[in-house]
Amino acid sequence: MRLPSTAHTSRPWRIHGIAPDFRVEDVWALPTPGGPDDLPHLVGQFTEGEEPGMAGSSFAYRTLFAVRRRLGRLLHLDDADGGVGGRVASLRDRLPADLLAAPRGPDSDALPFRSVYLLHDEWAAELANRTVHAVLHLGWVPDGAGGYRGQMAVLVKPNGLLGAAYLLGIKPFRYVVVYPGLLRSIGRRWQETAGRRK
Repeated sequence: MRLPSTAHTSRPWRIHGIAPDFRVEDVWALPTPGGPDDLPHLVGQFTEGEEPGMAGSSFAYRTLFAVRRRLGRLLHLDDADGGVGGRVASLRDRLPADLLAAPRGPDSDALPFRSVYLLHDEWAAELANRTVHAVLHLGWVPDGAGGYRGQMAVLVKPNGLLGAAYLLGIKPFRYVVVYPGLLRSIGRRWQETAGRRK
């Protein structure tokens, strides 16, 4: 379920102080009911195995990502010199001492995001290309019924007019194809791995 930006901005996340120059693009409640200590399991879903959303995904979802990968190669959108450590510095360079001392969190070959930090109730990972510097933020929040669930926010810092146009151009595809497929996949995998969380 899509949530208002305030569902992210009103919480005392550490990311606010680290990325104040990024804007909140999307916030979603994740279908991941659990207990107070289950964030590492959710992070594992995003970093272990294949790309979230691809397993059992629709033809439209797979096609959209295949087209994006081809365009990225053709237009050199994802070249290393346009990424973190190339075009932009890592958000890890902004971390205060206590977060630098905290676990960094896992990276993944399945996702282009690289972990910035991992806390008990919060994980942040970043990516950059020629269009945008983005943060994937997973939080673990009370669900209002005595349990907990995941909450995903995407924060962005567009790279000039190209980045702004790119974000505007992909917005309908995100809401019609990407997020519905991603949320179904997250919920399905969460149920399939329920035994590991006991």
